[in-house]
Amino acid sequence: MALQSFIEVEPDSHFPIQNLPYGVFKPEPASVARPGVAIGEYVLDLSEISKAGLFNGPILKDSDCFLQPNLNKFLSLGRPAWKEARDMLQKLLSSNEATLRDNANLRQKSLVPMGKVEMLLPMEIGDYTDFFSSMHHAKNCGTIFRGPANPVPANWFHLPIAYHGRASSVVISGTDIVRPRGQFAPSGNSPPPFGPSQKLDFELEMAAVVGPGNELGKPIDVNEAADHIFGVLLMNDWSARDIQAWEYVPLGPFLGKSFGTTLSPWIVTLDALEPFACDSPKQDPQPLPYLAEKISKNYDISLEVQIKPAGKEDSCVVTRSNFKYLYWTLTQQLAHHTINGCNLRSGDLLGTGTISGPEPESLGCLLELTWNGQKPLSLDGFTRKFLEDGDEVTFTGFCKGNGYTVGFGTCSGKIVPSTP
Repeated sequence: MALQSFIEVEPDSHFPIQNLPYGVFKPEPASVARPGVAIGEYVLDLSEISKAGLFNGPILKDSDCFLQPNLNKFLSLGRPAWKEARDMLQKLLSSNEATLRDNANLRQKSLVPMGKVEMLLPMEIGDYTDFFSSMHHAKNCGTIFRGPANPVPANWFHLPIAYHGRASSVVISGTDIVRPRGQFAPSGNSPPPFGPSQKLDFELEMAAVVGPGNELGKPIDVNEAADHIFGVLLMNDWSARDIQAWEYVPLGPFLGKSFGTTLSPWIVTLDALEPFACDSPKQDPQPLPYLAEKISKNYDISLEVQIKPAGKEDSCVVTRSNFKYLYWTLTQQLAHHTINGCNLRSGDLLGTGTISGPEPESLGCLLELTWNGQKPLSLDGFTRKFLEDGDEVTFTGFCKGNGYTVGFGTCSGKIVPSTP
């Protein structure tokens, strides 16, 4: 019989007992931040569970990791601690376990309605790296900017390309995004224009959250990399295409990206995703030995993007994609990041890059969907080449199990006008 919780969970809920994603929240505006897991329409307050002495396994019984204002300490403990916590929480929340089910006082203190909480960034992000791991996205962008002859650089098929992003402007879902200002490519001999971006875009991404890090100078083996990844969340890598196009040669993205990156609040663990593992695409040419995996896998995660145009009540679906389309795996990305001896730290964020699929309806950004503005999108009577002030963008992601759904909730943000 499938595992069931004593807490009622709707069949289409993203948060059944098979998921139990981790986040950080405040039950009241004046409360201190604390870790929690999502179960149905509730957040289980892990600080209360910890104070009640219910984390009584050998690793967690004397730990204060759930009394912290973020998940970094828990992330640093590694996979044995994560498994101990997951096993205990699934038992505690199961329908045939009385410890929490029959303790009205502890239930009242530890189960908080999700609609009443304020969600925060789940970890302190020391560093943020954004990869470029979708072959379809790479081909489309290359074709748009360089033509169809050689759209993908030769190095792309040999290494997971990335750039170092700005951790300070990573924000939680629901945070407004101020339209950035910057320089654009000049016409002829004129000086470059300056002003609010006219080509503001979303990028459909996911991101891995680093667990235990590595020492400086000691790379992580690709076949051990999964032990350094706690889980995955949704990420919107907002992009100002006109600012980006003028600035990115020769050092890559800067102000066209660093004005804002939005994360969903819940980290879905690799353990919860394991039933949805699938083969990764065949890599040709064969990667170098340090990137060659004994088992190379992706995850079958359905992804969707909706835009609610300014002044409208209803949202329109603009793309449906899937995590499984990524060419470079999460573990290859992490191993490559450390191969030069770079040290990762608990809580670091590794974005996948835009996740585009092979079909026109699976493209992961407006740059591709509108072919750089040449083919405007129709949104229920409105058209969009790029995002306008007041537009709200929402990502969702989920995996369909046998009678349950493992989901990520939503990742949303609204564009507000540029500041003078």
